[in-house]
Amino acid sequence: MATAALPKIRTPEEAVARIAYLASDVIISVQPAQAIESEFSSHLHRYAGRKDRSLVAAAEDGVPETLQEAQDIALTAHALAIKSGKGVIHFFDAGSSAQDNHIPFENLEVVKAILNLDAVKTFQSRKIGGTSIYADDGRIATIPETSTPIQALPGAMDGVESTPVLSSEPLTPSKASSVGSSKSGRESSVDSKASVSSATTVESSGVRPVTSDDIYNFVTAIWYQFKEGLGREYTPFQYSGPANAEDALFIFGSDVGTFAQAIDAAKSSDIYAKSGVITARLYRPWLGSKLIEAIPKSIRRIAVLEQIRRKTTKWGPLLLDLLTTLKSGPGGGVETIVGHQLGYIAPETVRQALRGVFQNLKSDKPIQNLEVGNPNGPTESLGGYDLSQPKVESAYMKILDQIFGKRLYLANAIGSQNAGISTTVASNPEFGFGSLLARKEHRQRFVSEVQQASTSNAFITEAPKSWLSKWVASVDDDKKSDQLADDIIARLETDGSPLSRNLLSKKGLFRKESPWLVGSDAWAFDLGNSGVHHVIASGENVNMLIIDSTPYSERAAGDAARRKKDIGLYAMNYGNAYVASVAVYSSYTQVLQAMIEADQFDGPSVVLAYLPYFKETDSPLTVLQETKKAVDLGYWPLYRWNPRNEEQGGPNFSLDSERIKNELREFLARDNHLTQLMKRHPEFSSNLSQDYGSEVRALQKRKAKDAYAQLLEGMFGAPLTILFASDNGNAESLAKRLGNRGKARGLKTIAMAMEDYPLEDLPSEENIVFLSSTAGQGEFPQNGRAFWDAIKDNTELDLASVNFSVFALGDSHYWPRKEDKHYYNKPGKDLDRILTNLGGKRLAEIGLGDDQDPDGFQTGYQNWEPLIWQALGVDKVEGLPEEQPPITNEDIKLASNYLRGTIEEGLADPSTGAISASDQQLTKFHGTYMQDDRDLRDERKAQGLEPAYSFMIRCRLPGGVATPKQWIQMDDVSNDFGNETMKLTTRQTFQFHGVVKGKLKSAMRGINKALMTTIAACGDVNRNVMCSSLPTASKYHRDVYACSQKISDHLLPSTTAYHEIWLKDENDKKIQIAGDAVQDFEPLYGPTYLPRKFKITIAIPPHNDTDVYAHDIGLIAIKGKDGRLSGFNLLAGGGMGVTHNNKKTYPRTGSTLGYVSKDEVHIACEKVMLVQRDHGDRKNRKHARLKYTIDDMGVDVFRGKVEELWGKKFEKAKPFKFQSNIDTFGWQKDETGMNHFTFFIENGRIEDTAEFPMKSGLREIAKVHKGEFRLTGNQHLILSNVADEDMPAMKKMMAKYKLDNVEFSGLRLSSSACVAFPTCGLAMAESERYLPELITKLEGVIEENGMRQDSIVMRMTGCPNGCARPWLAEVAFVGKAYGAYNMYLGGGYHGQRLNKLYRSSIKEDEILEIMRPLLKRYSQERKQGEHLGDFVIRIGMIKETTEGKTFHDDVAEEESDEE
Repeated sequence: MATAALPKIRTPEEAVARIAYLASDVIISVQPAQAIESEFSSHLHRYAGRKDRSLVAAAEDGVPETLQEAQDIALTAHALAIKSGKGVIHFFDAGSSAQDNHIPFENLEVVKAILNLDAVKTFQSRKIGGTSIYADDGRIATIPETSTPIQALPGAMDGVESTPVLSSEPLTPSKASSVGSSKSGRESSVDSKASVSSATTVESSGVRPVTSDDIYNFVTAIWYQFKEGLGREYTPFQYSGPANAEDALFIFGSDVGTFAQAIDAAKSSDIYAKSGVITARLYRPWLGSKLIEAIPKSIRRIAVLEQIRRKTTKWGPLLLDLLTTLKSGPGGGVETIVGHQLGYIAPETVRQALRGVFQNLKSDKPIQNLEVGNPNGPTESLGGYDLSQPKVESAYMKILDQIFGKRLYLANAIGSQNAGISTTVASNPEFGFGSLLARKEHRQRFVSEVQQASTSNAFITEAPKSWLSKWVASVDDDKKSDQLADDIIARLETDGSPLSRNLLSKKGLFRKESPWLVGSDAWAFDLGNSGVHHVIASGENVNMLIIDSTPYSERAAGDAARRKKDIGLYAMNYGNAYVASVAVYSSYTQVLQAMIEADQFDGPSVVLAYLPYFKETDSPLTVLQETKKAVDLGYWPLYRWNPRNEEQGGPNFSLDSERIKNELREFLARDNHLTQLMKRHPEFSSNLSQDYGSEVRALQKRKAKDAYAQLLEGMFGAPLTILFASDNGNAESLAKRLGNRGKARGLKTIAMAMEDYPLEDLPSEENIVFLSSTAGQGEFPQNGRAFWDAIKDNTELDLASVNFSVFALGDSHYWPRKEDKHYYNKPGKDLDRILTNLGGKRLAEIGLGDDQDPDGFQTGYQNWEPLIWQALGVDKVEGLPEEQPPITNEDIKLASNYLRGTIEEGLADPSTGAISASDQQLTKFHGTYMQDDRDLRDERKAQGLEPAYSFMIRCRLPGGVATPKQWIQMDDVSNDFGNETMKLTTRQTFQFHGVVKGKLKSAMRGINKALMTTIAACGDVNRNVMCSSLPTASKYHRDVYACSQKISDHLLPSTTAYHEIWLKDENDKKIQIAGDAVQDFEPLYGPTYLPRKFKITIAIPPHNDTDVYAHDIGLIAIKGKDGRLSGFNLLAGGGMGVTHNNKKTYPRTGSTLGYVSKDEVHIACEKVMLVQRDHGDRKNRKHARLKYTIDDMGVDVFRGKVEELWGKKFEKAKPFKFQSNIDTFGWQKDETGMNHFTFFIENGRIEDTAEFPMKSGLREIAKVHKGEFRLTGNQHLILSNVADEDMPAMKKMMAKYKLDNVEFSGLRLSSSACVAFPTCGLAMAESERYLPELITKLEGVIEENGMRQDSIVMRMTGCPNGCARPWLAEVAFVGKAYGAYNMYLGGGYHGQRLNKLYRSSIKEDEILEIMRPLLKRYSQERKQGEHLGDFVIRIGMIKETTEGKTFHDDVAEEESDEE
């Protein structure tokens, strides 16, 4: 039978790292930087990543010559450290054995025996004081004067008696010992005279310090075990070579093997032939007597080769050791000992180096300290080890550069020339502070020089003198002196005199510099020694930027003995400093504001900048998530403190985030700043008055349950506790309904989320049932995870008296592959098993709800619930009240009084950031959704806080056209009320995120002041009408755009609720902005509006850039003979929404109803909408879209009903042709001579980052632009109608903000993604934040195969609702669970054909495994002009989807029915 080859160790670095991992509690891997692996760290990370077990690690997840010697000596070093209690340093050279044969992994039983695990356990059981990692902290290692036998090695030779050695209970490390690996490749002629019997038992009691003899005894005993068990022999010193040699090299560490091999291969004529090599395996303590024993008596001359990089004494330590031993010791014939300084020796120069060494050794007057090789080592290996700032921290440096440009002066910048000062010293604040003071004096001298020069006659021309005089007069005015600088420099350059050249050599001093010191949070551990105190106390005008990189998730893992000080509070208490706390991934504009204010402040300024990361390769997403947690929960509050503001009547303290930590709150309260702050920001008051970090969750759980228990006191009947874990509300609804039914049967019921239940009460429950849905890959929903984590490994709970049952909700087809079938209802099954193991008794067997059953999970539930009533003896109760049917969306709309509901009352409620569930449905009609930040859910829950609720606002913007003034107003809305970003949506409009409830009305008013609105941007109405952007034909676009506006206005809801709720002035009078209508009825919609949302789009051939087939109504513009718009082909029944694994739901492309003229198009759209209003499914919202209405009726029947209502017939559709559905980037000119530029806005996100200030740049462009902006259906932006005369200035501005860059791959330019995490409540996986990363990983193969310019339409969504219209893409990824996606292939490049499922529930590694070879094959086998979607169908990789109803047929990965 064939067996797999066992893995082997390939390099000495791996051998040493492996032993360190097995034999250590903690490993400190010294690396040049986090992002640069050392020779060992990559192996250690691999062992830790695959969770290899350490033999001695106290924690379960503790991390961690010849190749064989490296492994053996590494084991020796670790065993010696354990036995002696001393630190041991293992020297070895990796390069010398790089070509060795690979060796097997260690024998674990051998390692266990040599390490003496009993001694390890003894050590670990002791209480260790202090937290120092240093080997020598003043303690002395001691050992008890008792004996203990050596552990026999497995596989040792039979009959060998174990020899006793000193017991070595390890204690605190003291002075280090040193052992070394070397490689000779030669037969050893050593006569091992050191018998193990020398390790005799000391007969005394007590303890004593460990001596050199003890170290030797320990090492000898360890090597004896090696010899007896493994047949490999080691001694403290090893000699290899002829027994009668007269000359020898003494060397250890690097190059032993290289020199030994060269001597072995020497010709008889070579001067170094028949020489020996001596090397040390135990260097410290130095055992001179053992060296004398190892060296043959024939040796007369020894060349000592030492590796010394920085020589501090005349003689090297190794040379002195040999001189001391061999010149003063007894016996031996060594006459000459010559020291050499050994540098790097390239393999090809070894023979030359040996000749030089031995010629010097054998000369009459040998030279001491002769240098051999390159003292600096191989230059090529040093490049990656330069001191550098972590890349992830460069964001703040880029912002400084953006703000101050030529004025910026970094006193302690990495790479500065500091006259030989070490980089460590040069980078600390005290050195930088001194540098800044010197710089200040230098400028003062320069001002004096300029003053003298302004009256000098040494200039060739007269111009410089007058300009210099102006500058001297304005030198204290920053703006004026900076403005004059360029003029002065220009005139000095023209003058060309020696005096001009002298002044130009210091021209940077004409501008008042912005002086900065940049440091890390390491400065916060010792404010005195770090120099921070000196800078603040000086009162000098110096700015400090201090970057804190501690992730919020690791905030509690710091060293308690080295507590980090709050530099901000320290400086604020000092009183004379400007202080700001900023976070670039939370508020870019606040960072800009703080840095500008710090520069303007006359005195010391401290800007504390948060940029958390675990490692330097962390993605921006990780940094963003950690930042949000820290800011939201008050760990890193955003604020600005200016002690001079009080003099001007302003507040000293400005809070820029909503929560502050307790220490800061106490500081503010002391001087009454907190009261003032709460008065200025009443919406923050409830947050500000809370103590950050208080442990309140347990108390909240207890109070809530006790209060409910009191309510149940007077009730009769058995108790029944119902706990639920629910993501989408199904399990929660079932639990609450079960509770109501239990009360009706006389039971004392209580229903709550699992996370709200105090676990300690579980053993005292009489009857308890659990209902849990299934999230992700068989995981508990979020509100059940804490309960599950607490119970799954609990061994103390005794549930012998508890009756329980579990009902689980899942989808047996959600994970179609056999290996994933165990995910089906896994949370419920796991919980049932654990409760049984803890002694619980089942009321009823576990119930399984399956979405694939005819009635979904209700099928299983209807079988399970009666079993509960039967077990509790209440199944035959008579006279039960009739249950009220659940409230539906139709009920909410009908009772809302034309969309009013209780929205206004909910907005006025300050106790919560949320609104009621019914109002959440109604606000959609007003253009806003309530959401919460899912990045923060867990942390806020842990703090006892409600979710971070906020609102998304979507504008109604027909055709996607906005004026420059409107752009600026939208930018203001995002800055003043949102999260400082804007989203350009796939529906061609603006979307704002992060608007808290208290700012919602103000944001709505801001949008309306821009003569825009949000009404009907969402909800069961006709939403924003889209229109192709078409920059190349402005007149034609104007005709089509006018139709989009006409349709939008015609189908707008008539209710005045929008104006009443959002647009009242202070006197409660309605502000009429969008008309004077006051009627309260809906002539088109009626009181219940439409069954579901309704979408209309217009495409202008040959560009299908709005995905005309994907909407309820798709209008294809038809051009008349005169070149102007004549009418439209009307498609109906397109739609993208799907539910995973529910084959009754599917995407659909629109069906052609016919042609309609431009004058009648709004009426035709109305009639299509009204047929849907009257015939759409109002009972099942998953079946309520127009696409299902048409498929249920048939296209012809549906067309007939529209024509009947309209009173007219559709004409026959006109011919047309589409060529693409993507945007054309860069500059284009239209038929009128105007210019248009299409910006690439990745996934539509308009924001500023340190690398790309896009949002600021677009705002600056809007200030000067005379044309318009057009938002595209692919989430990009067109700068429209730029005149030729404005082109140079516009191009210059675009270049300044990097907005002219469209040189991206065709794949990236053709991509699109929805928002998904963190704000979308429906998202199952990342989308907008992940797709760019995935594309980056695919661009390599795109480049390799010459397809950089080729357009491939790739789209990603976080759920199957289809906001980014993924079902029409050539390649699509649709979120299934966090990190897992369904992959679809075969969509039409023109947006005309649906794709089909290719793989289900795959993660990134599988995506790349599929895509990389597919892209390569496509590049090699495609036909001329063939697109990827067509290619995968032609080669049989996927079947073509001919219509929506066949979307689920013939998929490439059939779902398995097996569980």
